[in-house]
Amino acid sequence: MSKHSTRGQIVEAADELFYSQGFEATSFADIAGAVQISRGNFYYHFKSKDDILDAVIDRRIAKTRELLDRWEADGDTPETRIGCFILILVTNQSKIMAHGCPVGTLAIELTKLSHNAQPRANELFTLFNDWLTGQFRALGRKNDAEELALHLVARSQGVAVLANAFKDENFVRREVDAMTDWVRTHIQAAN
Repeated sequence: MSKHSTRGQIVEAADELFYSQGFEATSFADIAGAVQISRGNFYYHFKSKDDILDAVIDRRIAKTRELLDRWEADGDTPETRIGCFILILVTNQSKIMAHGCPVGTLAIELTKLSHNAQPRANELFTLFNDWLTGQFRALGRKNDAEELALHLVARSQGVAVLANAFKDENFVRREVDAMTDWVRTHIQAAN
């Protein structure tokens, strides 16, 4: 195994474990076991759990940027692109029902821990919010685009929390439909 591939495997395993178990509950041994490497090899790549957390956040930011770029390229209208954001709740429904939203759960846990990486975890929310703000501006909602974007991010987080709590697939579908209708209402108000 090359240094890069081992490091990448460690970050990928840590990302999944931080999501499914939580940052604090995940140990070096958990991550090393998932990658099937010795602790010594593990420490060669990362000296501390905070180093791994930084790499996981970097990975999530990069993957989020890729996702937003894909939505931008694939969506022919701002409404379609916003719909991609809303549909992520359905696309990731089983994971969200099992563990919550990966962005929200990490931000909440790091806030509870008063962890110094918490502002970096919030960058994921900022990426989504800024991108959605751009989409609402493109729809003609220049004066309240930021407000509408933040509302949609907040609502999606609420849906993720309740989906995780109640494990109700119908709830997720109803909320996705309601958010889609809400966006259409704001498009019509702009025209």
